[in-house]
Amino acid sequence: MDKVPMTPRGIAALEKELKHLKSEERPAIIKAIAEAREHGDLSENAEYHSAREKQGFIEGRIKELEGLISLAEVIDPAKMQGDTIKFGATVTLIDEDTEEEKTYQIVGEPEADIENGLLNIRSPLARALIGKEEGDSVEVRTPGGTRDYEITAVAYK
Repeated sequence: MDKVPMTPRGIAALEKELKHLKSEERPAIIKAIAEAREHGDLSENAEYHSAREKQGFIEGRIKELEGLISLAEVIDPAKMQGDTIKFGATVTLIDEDTEEEKTYQIVGEPEADIENGLLNIRSPLARALIGKEEGDSVEVRTPGGTRDYEITAVAYK
């Protein structure tokens, strides 16, 4: 499989979630299953079935996180420099239609959160920005139509 680019903050968040699932959630669900078993007939025991379902979700998420962490290629934007936009760059844009200013950091897929300004590197906007510089204009084809942006700042922090 291909390596998954991530920032140090992104990998730390995944490792924190994995530790929480293994040290707190997993033991708690094992205890809940044991308690539900003590209530008798498992075929009609809603608590037992609910706990088993939650256990399946937790175990699935643990495997997913372990896989992502093993494939992570950690790239520290603070050690990067230059004017060209690449992974890890924090980019300030102005929408040429609405004059709205937005700032995004280009991050790996597992840590992307558009609401918090973390832009997935595989998104149409990030793909359009890669290789551009401050002052350039980009045209982005999105599912909602074509948008034009002007790049007003590029930083690596």
